[in-house]
Amino acid sequence: MQTRPPKPPPVPSLRSTGDLRERFAELEQVVGARSLAVAISDFETGTEFEFNGDRWFHAASTIKLAVLVGVYGAIHRGELLLQSRVHIRNRFLSAYDGSPYRVRGDRDANAEVHREIGRTLRVAELADSMITSSSNLATNLLLDLVGLDVLQRTLDSFGLEGIDLRRGVEDELAYQHGINNRVTAEGLVGLLRLIEEERAFSPALSRQMLDILHRQQFRSGIPAGLPREARVANKTGDISTVAHDAGLVYLPGRKPYAIAVLTEWEPTATGRSTTIAAASYLAYAALIADRADVE
Repeated sequence: MQTRPPKPPPVPSLRSTGDLRERFAELEQVVGARSLAVAISDFETGTEFEFNGDRWFHAASTIKLAVLVGVYGAIHRGELLLQSRVHIRNRFLSAYDGSPYRVRGDRDANAEVHREIGRTLRVAELADSMITSSSNLATNLLLDLVGLDVLQRTLDSFGLEGIDLRRGVEDELAYQHGINNRVTAEGLVGLLRLIEEERAFSPALSRQMLDILHRQQFRSGIPAGLPREARVANKTGDISTVAHDAGLVYLPGRKPYAIAVLTEWEPTATGRSTTIAAASYLAYAALIADRADVE
């Protein structure tokens, strides 16, 4: 007599948020992360969910999502054009005391922008490099071009909380004195909602930002926890003590959802990307369970 395989454990539903919170708390404990935060906003059901969603984290490269929105704000106001050319240099001033610093090429995820020093690149090319291959040099060039205060005011104009843009990338002196870019999971999801809902300036500019996010090259976080048919527009962030991913997830037959997964670790910890992928799967499974209940 053939025995049936055991039933898998029930998938948590966002309608029973306590179950999903327990799953994330369990994941945080099992992997040994210092902290895990998740925020979800579902355009299909209107569901909002957060687990430590208002906890502040070092932003790492997820702050580049905020810089992207700020740059497109300048384009919307007519202060910049996507075709505008920017002189490529590697000298920036610290947010702490104005002393000069450089972006190290051996620590930058994209060496191509460094090879263009002394030449010019278009704003559109720098924005693409900043997001798709996480170029630190491109980020600082755009940040200087628009202005730190202008970028933060643009973000504030949307009433967003949970995004604190205070310095350029690799400003080590500012870092040593506690001047850091910070984000919360809810803040990043709020940014993604602006783009998806086409409220970030014009619909055309919102779609252009979304197209850049869809070209993201780093896919070991949120996308890795999803089925192959999922499309993800995302931005990652990874340094010695944090690993993050935030994105919009598009599945066949339903509206997308925004999700941010933020994690903090001991410097020697492993399994950071797989943890983000696991959190992504838990969110996906819960949302699919919600839809199955409706159907």
